[in-house]
Amino acid sequence: MRIMLVTDAWEPQVNGVVRTLQRVIAECKKLGHEFHIVSPSDGYKTMPLPTYEEIQLAFGQQKDVERRFLEFEPEAVHIATEGPLGVAARQVCRKHKHPFTTSYHTRFPEYVSARLPLPLAAGYAYVRWFHRTSGRVMVATPSMQQELEERGFVRLTAWSRGVDTEMFHPNKRAADGGPFAGLQRPIMAYVGRVAVEKNLEAFLDLDLPGTKVVVGDGPQREELIGKYPNAHFPGAKFGDELAACFANADVFVFPSLTDTFGLVILEAMAAGTPVAGFIAPGPKDLIPGSGAGAVHEDLQVAILEALACDRNVTRAYAEKFSWKACAEAFIANLEPLPPPEKKRFWRRLRLVSRLVGWAKRRREARARAPQ
Repeated sequence: MRIMLVTDAWEPQVNGVVRTLQRVIAECKKLGHEFHIVSPSDGYKTMPLPTYEEIQLAFGQQKDVERRFLEFEPEAVHIATEGPLGVAARQVCRKHKHPFTTSYHTRFPEYVSARLPLPLAAGYAYVRWFHRTSGRVMVATPSMQQELEERGFVRLTAWSRGVDTEMFHPNKRAADGGPFAGLQRPIMAYVGRVAVEKNLEAFLDLDLPGTKVVVGDGPQREELIGKYPNAHFPGAKFGDELAACFANADVFVFPSLTDTFGLVILEAMAAGTPVAGFIAPGPKDLIPGSGAGAVHEDLQVAILEALACDRNVTRAYAEKFSWKACAEAFIANLEPLPPPEKKRFWRRLRLVSRLVGWAKRRREARARAPQ
């Protein structure tokens, strides 16, 4: 299948949305599917998202998105984000009456309200508008699906995530503590973006044994370093260094209340490290009954309970999540043009384009003709 995927989140950004899309695309290609990706990295003029400069937004690109849509002739269109490129693709699909699907990766309204003086209701009005004409809205967890249904969203469908069980592995846990050598045990670690919407102070304010570690970078990092001198802030890590951070922690702490899934939860579990979190979408969908961590209204209680989890049980639980299954679910959730209609759709669209071009050339010729 020829799939056009439009996303405002793409390289060089480093976050769960980008990692998820990259891995799903790679797995889908193994299954024989062809992709045309539209992202801000395609040479568009961009501007940084206020308070989150790593995210570059490309405004005013609907004509180019339409050109690429017509040239690629996709059988299915998936719009991954609610940003300006997502809006452009939505308008193009609606203009040409082509079905499309969307996905809900981030609690966008809560994210905005945490950073800007905008009411939550306004954020939800926008995302409801954005997704309301989608054939299917892919949502990562059952609790997030239920929450969105209660807020008036329609045509929601489950789309879970996978984890790289080879990269994130218990064998990267070192006898000397690896990247955390010399730090007092137990190690309670957070890995991810260091920003206000991640609710890190709820973790750093706790009175806990051992050492608190925050692995990552972001706009709140310098502020938190100054405010919590006893915590350890090693910065952003990638590849094997990142995998070693997961494996050498004793508990992975996920204090976020705004994520819809939290890919890092599975990455920690794959490394054998149990996870502690609040009763929120992501942790409450993945952790209860797994033996791989704990959730509680009191994060300190969850952390202490997670410390008692068996690392072998944690790893075994993570092995149930594969990227291949995630990719197969993504393909199943798409709304491609039906086979009998596919050729007629593009033949009709090419005919319309030729007629529009012919009419335009005729008008221009008339304008040039002597009166």
